[in-house]
Amino acid sequence: MKKKTEVLDQPAMNRALTRIAHEILEKNKGGENLVLVGIKTRGIPLSKRLQEKIKQIEDITVPIGELDITLYRDDLKKVSHDEEPQLKSTKIDVVLAGKKVILLDDVLYTGRTVRAAMDALMDSGRPSQIQLGVLVDRGHRELPIRADYVGKNIPTSDREIVVVQLTETDDLDQVSIYEK
Repeated sequence: MKKKTEVLDQPAMNRALTRIAHEILEKNKGGENLVLVGIKTRGIPLSKRLQEKIKQIEDITVPIGELDITLYRDDLKKVSHDEEPQLKSTKIDVVLAGKKVILLDDVLYTGRTVRAAMDALMDSGRPSQIQLGVLVDRGHRELPIRADYVGKNIPTSDREIVVVQLTETDDLDQVSIYEK
C-alpha cells in the first residue's frame, strides 16, 4: 500500500472535532439529554474527545458509551475469514430510553457499519433519536445513511483507503489516503 496524501494533521483534526462539538450543542440546544456512543475501535476515543470539548464549551459532562458491533455485521464471515468472531465489550452505563444518542465513528463509507451499530444500539435500549457523527465521510454509500456531523468530506475512489490514526490507538493523530 502506497501513501498518497495526508488529509488531516493533528491541528486540523482538533479543529474539526471542536466544530463538531459546537454543531452537536447547537442542533440539540445544549448537552442535556445527550449520550455519546463510540463505535469500537476509533469511535471510542473520538467520543471521549468530544465529551471533553463539550465540557469545555458548556461545562456539562455528557455520558459516553462504547459499542461493539462485531456480531451485528452483515459481512461477519467475510470479515472474520471463517474464524470465530472476537466479541469486544459493549459498555453503555446509562439508560438510553428517551435520550438523544450521538453515534460516533472515524470513517463513513458504505454505511454498513452504521447500520450494524444502530441494530446493536436498539438492543441496548430505545433512544428518542439517533444522530451520526464521523471524522471522515468518504462517500460510496450502499445504504441510505447520512452523517449529521462530519469533520471532513473526502471524495475517494474505490482504489483508495482512508486510514485514521489516533493518539489513543496509534500514537499519532492524522488521516491519510493510501492507494491499494
